[in-house]
Amino acid sequence: MISTDLVMGIIFVSQTTLGMMGNSALLCCFIINEFSGIKARPTDLIVKSLTCANFMVLLCKGIPQTMAAFGWTYFLDTIACKLVFYFHRVARGVSLGSTALLSFFQAIMITPRNAKYKHFKARAYNVIGPSVNMCWSLQMVLNAFIPVLVTDLGDGKNCTDFRDLLYCAVAKPHNLTSALYVILLGSSDVMCLVLMIWASGSMVLVLLKHKQRVQYMHRVLCPKSSPETRATQTILVLVSSFVLFYTASGILTMCLTFVNGTSRGLVHASVATAACFPALCPFLLIKHHTLVTRLC
Repeated sequence: MISTDLVMGIIFVSQTTLGMMGNSALLCCFIINEFSGIKARPTDLIVKSLTCANFMVLLCKGIPQTMAAFGWTYFLDTIACKLVFYFHRVARGVSLGSTALLSFFQAIMITPRNAKYKHFKARAYNVIGPSVNMCWSLQMVLNAFIPVLVTDLGDGKNCTDFRDLLYCAVAKPHNLTSALYVILLGSSDVMCLVLMIWASGSMVLVLLKHKQRVQYMHRVLCPKSSPETRATQTILVLVSSFVLFYTASGILTMCLTFVNGTSRGLVHASVATAACFPALCPFLLIKHHTLVTRLC
């Protein structure tokens, strides 16, 4: 009978390999475009940030979790554990923030000229760069406490205040400060989710209104599917997968943090869920980013 760890190891290998290939291909496309002299889109900087963050998430979490699933345990020392968990949390936060920023700026750019957001359009291009930099800086500061909470598996097993996460150990939130810190991190995730839902909802409404205005033209020239319909579908797919995977990941992370005792299945499920969006994101993003940018 095949063990659960072996099955999860195969899933992690497939997930990590697929995600790294997709994100690497997306980065290569940007590099080729720059050398070819193709004019970059205003939101390309956000997409690059998102792609780099997704790559870091898969690298810092997918590879160690795969090794742990296949039976390796004591392969990271204390410093390596601290760095892996810190950069994973930073990259995860940047992935959330970049996706929300992408939706926000696309929602501004896609609005009609006579809309109430028209005065943001002229300034949006100049704000994108500082917004991306602020996203990275904010996540680096918010997660600065992570290395204090993490140690290697050997030290963690010798102390009851640490929870075994298969290849590293994380401190339990036994005091009010730790609990408030976890809530703070969760609040930033919720804010990003709310921003993306709002921005995506705004884009869908604008596209539906635009489709109604040019419905006759689409019926004559493009009877199968209008650009607005295709863009709406890709937006809904992107935001639905984003909310689903990150909400499930957040719930499982809270369970790992506050529930007494840690099962291998719960740890595997938490990591697999957290890596779903970074692995699928480049494939969803190529179609979504291209369609929405054309309509902008």
